[in-house]
Amino acid sequence: MTDWLGHDAQIQTLITASGEARLHHGWIFAGPKGIGKAGIAYDFAKRLLVSGAGRSVLADRLAPNDDDMAVKLLASGAHPDFMRLERLERDSKGGEGGTLARNITVDQIRGLARLLHSAPALGTRRVVLIDSADDLETGAANALLKSLEEPPAGAVFLLVAHRPGRLLPTIRSRCRMMRFQTLDDDVMTMALAQALPEVPAAERARLIGPAEGSPGQAVATRELDLPALEQSLETVARGGHGADTERARLMSALSGVAARPRLEAFVEMVPKFIARRMRGAGGPALGRGIGAYEEAQRLGAGAVTPLQLEPGALVYTLCETVMDLGQERV
Repeated sequence: MTDWLGHDAQIQTLITASGEARLHHGWIFAGPKGIGKAGIAYDFAKRLLVSGAGRSVLADRLAPNDDDMAVKLLASGAHPDFMRLERLERDSKGGEGGTLARNITVDQIRGLARLLHSAPALGTRRVVLIDSADDLETGAANALLKSLEEPPAGAVFLLVAHRPGRLLPTIRSRCRMMRFQTLDDDVMTMALAQALPEVPAAERARLIGPAEGSPGQAVATRELDLPALEQSLETVARGGHGADTERARLMSALSGVAARPRLEAFVEMVPKFIARRMRGAGGPALGRGIGAYEEAQRLGAGAVTPLQLEPGALVYTLCETVMDLGQERV
């Protein structure tokens, strides 16, 4: 029995590996967003720190008991042998509060020195969890590579990666790859029953299709009202005055710190929307659709990210790709 649905084989591999004398020092948890990779990596970190301190762990469950001292220290952010790296909050120019930095920086990786250059405090292991490794800036990736090439004794690096192909090949070659797949509809039904017990079963069932096998995406769909964003894209794709009006409304609605989660969801939604809209297209229309898809991907996850453009400018440009696509299909 495990706490994570749909990933039994991967979890059994991690349970077995945690008991091996020569545990691999680098792990990549690879797969789409929202399927539980980061949570599983965190449970693996708990297990490594508990077993590394000489205490027993469960044979059929990845995570140790919640009453273990190491687990309590991790929950409070005070475990001396663990560090979690993710994008930091930074002050916004408008003073609206913290927004996420564009990347995990080289200074954050250098900050691991305190952990890696000293002996473990409470056992034999030190664990670094990076969520996500996709967010490493170039200097940070190169600095991490040095630690992976010459890992200190007992150090284990857990890298969560939504797009493992974006990692340096030299980082991938020094880590053991754990691939996680999206969940089928039956497992999604069980996962959403656990995640959203207060939501009627019929409503949970409607979330399954758009989520494409990702419980996290299903929860986000409900919390962020993603169907409304999908409808907005349909309006934009039809072109005309209505598209201009809807684009302006989206630019306003998705700006500001509070709208950041919806903005990021919108950025991920646009390439998928274009791909669905181009199904069955051929000839020049297909070529233009591929170009629009690649541009939307570039804006969202390539050379330009949501945090490199002002939100309004990003939304405007993404809507332009959709409007052009719609005009070509007329």
